[in-house]
Amino acid sequence: MDVRQLEMFRSVAEEGGFTRAAERLHVSQSAVSRQVKLLEEELGSLLLHRQGRRVALTSSGELLLKLANRVQRDMQDALWQIAETGKLHRGQLHLGGGMTVCLFILPRLLKRFRRLYREVDLRVTSGTSEAILRLLRNHEVDLGLLTLPIVATDMEVLPVLKEEMVVVTAPGHPLSRSRAADPKQLARFPWILFETGSNSRKVIDQFFLDENVPADVAMETENVEIIKAMVASGLGIALIPYSAVAKDVRAGRFAFTRVRGRRLYRETGWVYLKSDYVPRTITEVLRIFDLMKAHFGIRPPGA
Repeated sequence: MDVRQLEMFRSVAEEGGFTRAAERLHVSQSAVSRQVKLLEEELGSLLLHRQGRRVALTSSGELLLKLANRVQRDMQDALWQIAETGKLHRGQLHLGGGMTVCLFILPRLLKRFRRLYREVDLRVTSGTSEAILRLLRNHEVDLGLLTLPIVATDMEVLPVLKEEMVVVTAPGHPLSRSRAADPKQLARFPWILFETGSNSRKVIDQFFLDENVPADVAMETENVEIIKAMVASGLGIALIPYSAVAKDVRAGRFAFTRVRGRRLYRETGWVYLKSDYVPRTITEVLRIFDLMKAHFGIRPPGA
């Protein structure tokens, strides 16, 4: 087994077929097929299920892809360490986060990063915490910004942001005229909530449990923009981070109220694999975020 074979196998797995993998690597399809076949013979295990022009990974293939990703990342990290002389001139940074993070934090953060390091290839993947953790472990994502808590012994977890969650309504809604709503009042209205199982939803469910508030759930989704659209249509009310509606509230598109006698918060943190060496790309993102942190922790008026 050599690095070139792993690269070819990785390309086939990622592209879903031999033809596109060959185009990506600028070699013939037969060369890719031959090297993958030699790899299977050497390992004594089928790596790919051939289904016409498409392929699917076997269980052995999934294990090898994880190894190939790690080898590629280790080689890249070694090159970065050798090449780094004070500034980042090359490399790749793949970030992951939930929908709210990808909409309201990463664009501004990566705009600042890109101004400093134009040659670094930036990629972003949105998904649930479980999905991003899986990609981190497979070395497909370098760094995640996720809703806490994250309990994982193989991960470094750095809490960095605490956001207040508020009750969001359409303008003219009965709650829109209240600065604070009694928990029992909230039971009168249907809810548009983050999906069950997400850490954001766990904060909300704990609130319902503590206050003994029955929740009439009209819709569940992880997409905060869908939540806002449903609230705007009058389908229900929502509990979301104020930062997700700050501009809309100022523009009069939404109203918000707090829960009387209680503040609800969602905590967010950086997550990455534990390692003896942390790539410069990661340390620079953490540094830049720290400089910009005040711009992300938007507090509701009167906080």
